[in-house]
Amino acid sequence: MKCLVYLLLGAMLSTTPLLGQLTDYVDPFIGTGGHGHTFPGATVPFGMVQLSPDTRLEGWDGCSGYHYTDDKVYGFSHTHLSGTGVSDYGDILLMPYTGETHFHNGADGRPGYVASFDKEKELARPGYYRSYLEEDSIKVQLTATQRAGLHLYKYPEGQDRKVILDLEHRDKVISSHIQIVSDREVVGWRHSEAWAQDQRVFFAIQFDQPILKRTLQSGGVTKESTEITGKALKAALDFGAGQESLSIRVGLSAVDIEGAKNNLENEIDHWDFTQVMEAAQGSWEEALGKIKVKDDDEDKKTIFYTALYHTMIAPNLFSDADGRYRGTDGHIHKAEDYDHYTVFSLWDTYRATHPLYTLIEQDRTVDFIKTFLHQYEQGGQLPMWELAGNYTGCMIGYHAAPVISDAYMKGIDGYDTALALEAMTANATEDRLGISTYAKEGLLTTATQAESVSKTLEYAYDDWTIARMAEKMGQEKVSQEYYRRAQFYKNVFDPGTGFMRARTNNRWFYPFTPEEVNFNYTEANAWQYSYYVPQDIQGWVDLMGGEAAAERKLDDLFTATTETSGRHQADITGLIGQYAHGNEPSHHIAYLYNYLGKPYKTQKYVRRIMDELYHNAPDGLSGNEDCGQMSAWLVMSALGFYPVAPGSNDYVIGSPWFDLVQVQLENGNAITIEAEDNSDENVYVQEIYDGESFYDKSYLTHELLMEGPYLYFNMGPEPEKELGANPESRPRSSISTMPITALPVLTTGDRSFVDETEITLQSVTPEADIYYQINEGEVHKYTEPFTINNDLQLTTWAEKKGHHSSTTAVSQFTKMDKNKAITIESSYAPQYAAGGDKALIDKLRGGTDFRNGVWQGYEGQDMSVIIDLGKKKKKISEVRVGFLQDENAWIFMPTNLEVYVGSPGKWKHFGTLHNDRISPLDRGAIIKDFVVRGTAKTSKVKVVAKSLKYCPDYHKGAGGKCWVFSDEVVVK
Repeated sequence: MKCLVYLLLGAMLSTTPLLGQLTDYVDPFIGTGGHGHTFPGATVPFGMVQLSPDTRLEGWDGCSGYHYTDDKVYGFSHTHLSGTGVSDYGDILLMPYTGETHFHNGADGRPGYVASFDKEKELARPGYYRSYLEEDSIKVQLTATQRAGLHLYKYPEGQDRKVILDLEHRDKVISSHIQIVSDREVVGWRHSEAWAQDQRVFFAIQFDQPILKRTLQSGGVTKESTEITGKALKAALDFGAGQESLSIRVGLSAVDIEGAKNNLENEIDHWDFTQVMEAAQGSWEEALGKIKVKDDDEDKKTIFYTALYHTMIAPNLFSDADGRYRGTDGHIHKAEDYDHYTVFSLWDTYRATHPLYTLIEQDRTVDFIKTFLHQYEQGGQLPMWELAGNYTGCMIGYHAAPVISDAYMKGIDGYDTALALEAMTANATEDRLGISTYAKEGLLTTATQAESVSKTLEYAYDDWTIARMAEKMGQEKVSQEYYRRAQFYKNVFDPGTGFMRARTNNRWFYPFTPEEVNFNYTEANAWQYSYYVPQDIQGWVDLMGGEAAAERKLDDLFTATTETSGRHQADITGLIGQYAHGNEPSHHIAYLYNYLGKPYKTQKYVRRIMDELYHNAPDGLSGNEDCGQMSAWLVMSALGFYPVAPGSNDYVIGSPWFDLVQVQLENGNAITIEAEDNSDENVYVQEIYDGESFYDKSYLTHELLMEGPYLYFNMGPEPEKELGANPESRPRSSISTMPITALPVLTTGDRSFVDETEITLQSVTPEADIYYQINEGEVHKYTEPFTINNDLQLTTWAEKKGHHSSTTAVSQFTKMDKNKAITIESSYAPQYAAGGDKALIDKLRGGTDFRNGVWQGYEGQDMSVIIDLGKKKKKISEVRVGFLQDENAWIFMPTNLEVYVGSPGKWKHFGTLHNDRISPLDRGAIIKDFVVRGTAKTSKVKVVAKSLKYCPDYHKGAGGKCWVFSDEVVVK
């Protein structure tokens, strides 16, 4: 290793890394283009209000309500989600206008209040947004406080000043209310349903000038009353011609109207727009000032500070000024000693966003955890993806556990730790999303859960974080159980391919290509999930066959083709090989080289990701912002380190992005990081100095960072291969407590067979012994393949050096009628093949989840199959066919089932069943057998299920191809 030839002067520690206003380096338009799904409007750090323009009403890239490519605006609403994949919020829309009143928004081309706006004059800064409406020549300015928004509209001189209030805007309204309290105040509420199925927003709107005329509308009918209730409410407010400007202040609450009024009175009790704007920008200046950087590259500073800004938009404050909030039980509670929050996108944010908070937002982290625990007490669950006091049921895992455990392991306290552990273990034993099945069987399979591989892997990681916290608390029994469960990832590892794979009847899911995107993984494929063992990287290395094999597997990921197959997944973006930075499962992978003693490869790829996949442009993000995670990855990586496994106290070193960084900690200390000779070419760390001596490790600990260290990185253009090469200098990730042996797997053996099928078993854990039992008979040690020819149950397990597999694996086998065959005249989709051509006669029935691999799907076409009953004609009396409807997945019952007998070219009508009971409007998963009865003697039966083919006009997928899902065809 090279020698450090000089020491930096102590005065460097007191140097201000960056002069001027940090908010000048924030561009809220970054992420509003492409698929970033951010919004440009006014908000304050972690505020309740996000006052922003709404330019898009629907579609994947309209989730935030705004897309940079749009040039028409429907108005300015007060709540928005930052970078998500759903279109909730957009509550309480106001739109200024002059001239004729249109209550219709104009989205369908009819006259409406929608307006073009001047993109050249549009401006966004932290806490401030400005726009110009072209047709009416209105200047719009917006700013915000924590719980209120302030509008300033400047109308053309002499023109009527009018405003539309639209409560129908965006998601489905359950009920709403508008009351004209006086000529200067309007109050009301909006109760809506979308992703959050019970969202309640109360508002108080005040004007600096009197309303001269008002018209209310409910369901398209105008009324001259002062108070209305309904589902489609709008109000047109006319302030007449006069002074050019109109100021409007709006308070929000999830509790009641009084809460909204009190929030408004507490936060904006005047009409000085500049004062509110400067206070908002001041709050951002203070928040952004927790990390200061010095660098000559202005674009990098803009990218960085915009990223830091995005990490501080959510979670959102949810308690009122008086502490009241709406709980996950629907009741009103009061936060006595903390602020209550909402919008916890934990599948995304546990990875880097919340670990970032443990450095710069420790006090707020305590409030987040207190929020979690109250949500558990009130609603029975810790949040997974909580929104507006609602459990959305979205995403997988129980990732409140790593957030709590990570904070606890880092010494962040001030909450009920016993209750926290209780809540974590309660979540880990629930009977939902396959959690209880996973805990009992040691994995999830295609038959038990969709996304079975991802769920197994993520549950195992969450279990490790529970074990860590329990161990530190002295709860040995709990810690041992969860260390055992943390190794269940071994049960989905395929040693033959080196990938994490789904099991079907204890056999690897096939056909298999790692590039295929299917329902065995969550928003990813096998490439992107096969490296997800942050809790036991050494265990993963051992399964791979050693460090050299593991390194080759990592290399292969980054050099593989960027092409994917299977179903379309919008989140798989930002590809380097099959590494997909546009979605969270890949985010830790580049740092894994450090665990193999090759940190220079981490440095290479981390710097490449920062340089290539983050830009100073509206489409500057490679994927959804996801409530701060995409940006938190950049913030942490730019500092020079990353939390691969939240729940441990290690941060894995990468490649610092800036010349100098200072991180101000809440304990009064400051971390100072200098990267000498840093440049676009000098991406490799040559040596590290900690202010006193050489630092020879490729990771940092939380304890070290809390001391406020000075860290010097000497950078160069060539790899320094000795740094971090020794095992003693690498980050630690292994599980030695309660070791388990992986369940054996079937490599041959058809679940449904005609005459016989050969059973071949394989050990996942090297050199483990395999045992099996047929039905409840004698236990055998497996030595060679064997053949079965009857219906039976096969139970298998493995042992190695006294360590047993997590449980036993049970496989069911069914012998089919050898005289029966099927010919499929239509074409089923490869991703919904259900095992192939015989799926409709294999005696296996699908459940309510269309993704579990048992249903056979036909897109945009009728299903037409011929059942061959054998050489001899048989008397038949009934044909029964099972179908699934899930309108949310564009799967509908057939319009009718037609059955024929005879032979090709000579078909005779046997009967028809018209579907007059299940409507395409019926929601939820519905399974229904269509039964056609009659009498005939035949050797062949033709079944035709008539499809809608295209989604109905009223459906969200109107005009798009829809599906028929079937399983099974039974002829009696």
